[in-house]
Amino acid sequence: MSAKILCPTDGTDHGMTGVVKAAELSKLTGQPMTIAIVNVAHGGPRGPTINHWTHDEIQSMLAAAEAKAREAGAVAVNTVELVAREPGPAIVAYADQEGFGQIVMGTGDKTGVKRLVLGSVAAAVAGSAHCTVTVAR
Repeated sequence: MSAKILCPTDGTDHGMTGVVKAAELSKLTGQPMTIAIVNVAHGGPRGPTINHWTHDEIQSMLAAAEAKAREAGAVAVNTVELVAREPGPAIVAYADQEGFGQIVMGTGDKTGVKRLVLGSVAAAVAGSAHCTVTVAR
């Protein structure tokens, strides 16, 4: 298994915390990192599929995350846009398919009912990933 690092983010401050931690790990271990954004596809089987963000919004978020990672000392930074209906399974599948050895991601501060209703992508990833998952706050 490779030691390369996958860092999913959504462009929020919590997501950027994960980017910084992944970059620090990349610097420490000398391993490359990939920043991924899952562009959630909305729509039903009878209607058109509409992605949550536009191409330009995704590119802007990826560029900001890449700049933050390089500033934090990442060895090598790649970026990728994933399109899926559910972010958690998409992240796990991509990590498995591409042979990542570590997933580092930030998480929000949802508690109580908000967490029960909205769920947690970090919890979904940690519960089903084939590799080590680090959740940064």
